[in-house]
Amino acid sequence: MKTAIVTGGCRGIGLAATEIFLEQGWRVAMVDRDTRELHRVADGMENVLAVEADVSDPDQVERMVAETVAGLGRIDALVNNAGVALFSHAGRTSFEEWREVMATNLDGVFLCTQATAPELAKTGGAIVNIASISGLRASTLRVAYGTSKAAVIHLTKQFAAELGEQGIRVNCVAPGPVRTKLAMAVHAPEIISAYYDAIPLNRYGEAREIAEAIVFLCSDKASFVSGQTLAVDGGFDATGVGLPALRRENEPA
Repeated sequence: MKTAIVTGGCRGIGLAATEIFLEQGWRVAMVDRDTRELHRVADGMENVLAVEADVSDPDQVERMVAETVAGLGRIDALVNNAGVALFSHAGRTSFEEWREVMATNLDGVFLCTQATAPELAKTGGAIVNIASISGLRASTLRVAYGTSKAAVIHLTKQFAAELGEQGIRVNCVAPGPVRTKLAMAVHAPEIISAYYDAIPLNRYGEAREIAEAIVFLCSDKASFVSGQTLAVDGGFDATGVGLPALRRENEPA
């Protein structure tokens, strides 16, 4: 039975990916530093191993891999989903805040990939990194978050170039705005309306829609796909200025 590690696995996109892996007959090592929520979610699921770990800590990452191999026997996929968000003006973002974002969003991807690569080489496995549309296009208040995600996109290419000869595929998913509990709680109505205007599909994505792309890239159906970044964003990245105005212009009288 194939096994996936999903970091940040007990909520949102990570949990949705875990559920799809399980539906397709995989086992999952669900990794999170929020131990209470991790065990609350994982304890009610079959074929799930709960692993407490902070992906920004090299020692904890090494332990994460060891516990997964000891408990589940193999690693066929790594989903680097754990991340933190910080929305702050560039001039007001402290170095401590910058480092907190980079430690999880970028260092975590680097550390987890390095640590799992020997096991993935044994299975011809796959890695999927979760970036963001903010790594593809700049926006206000995202100097740390957007930069970390842009770095993840390039790190994906670097690892794809070097791990390919070991049979390991490395890809990236860049979600657009996603309807999660957190997003709905912090996005004011005017922000939601602005996103709807800017997205051709005229809505937020659902966590499961992002997860479907993640699991596909981990599967044998994507056996010749590596080094790619797939924006799952309802067309957000494909559009420029003018979309809302043109829509209003074309509305029937």
